[in-house]
Amino acid sequence: MTKQTILGRVAQLAKANINALLDQAEDPQKMLDQLIRDYANNIAEAEAAVASTIGNLRLLEQDHREDVDAAKEWGGKALAASRKADELRAAGKDAEADTFDNLAKVALGRQLGSEKEARTAEPSIASQTEVVDKLKTGLTQMKEKLRELQAKRDELVARATSAQAQNRMMDAVKSIDVLDPTSELSRFEDKVRREEARAMGKQELAASSLDAQFEQLDDAEDDAEIAARLAALKAA
Repeated sequence: MTKQTILGRVAQLAKANINALLDQAEDPQKMLDQLIRDYANNIAEAEAAVASTIGNLRLLEQDHREDVDAAKEWGGKALAASRKADELRAAGKDAEADTFDNLAKVALGRQLGSEKEARTAEPSIASQTEVVDKLKTGLTQMKEKLRELQAKRDELVARATSAQAQNRMMDAVKSIDVLDPTSELSRFEDKVRREEARAMGKQELAASSLDAQFEQLDDAEDDAEIAARLAALKAA
């Protein structure tokens, strides 16, 4: 995976408009689940690519430090050889002095080569450092977007569950309105009142019959009284 591809994917995912995607989705919950899976996979791929890029940068930096250290080391060797040559030449040992001067030249050549390699690596290190910084920023944005997606998904599921519960409740209320149980109670109450009225009627009938019987009893007593008085008149 090239650096351009990584950066392009990071930029595209980091700038994704979640709300626009949801507006276009027939089933937002399923789309969010798919987006979360895609984001997680892309983040894993991007992390692997970024880790590789960082590894390459660290190798460049390590090589650069080695070149800088080598240049310093060869510079020290050149100085030591040059001083030794000066000592030998002062002692009249020109041949030996020339040998150390030659060693100093070799060391200086090595120093120059190491310095060139260090300077050559510096632009690459600067470029790679910039790329790595951008990739790290992009990954941070992707992970934030993933958290946003997950929160949006959880919010959507909670809202959908609540809406379904409300719909079920409203359907139940509507059914109660259509089949009003108070109407059944009213009919039952009417039936009870009719039963109560019938009982009251029977009670009144029973009371009337009893009164008639007592009236008959009074009439019989009167007849007996009349008969007794008639008998008394005849006996006088």
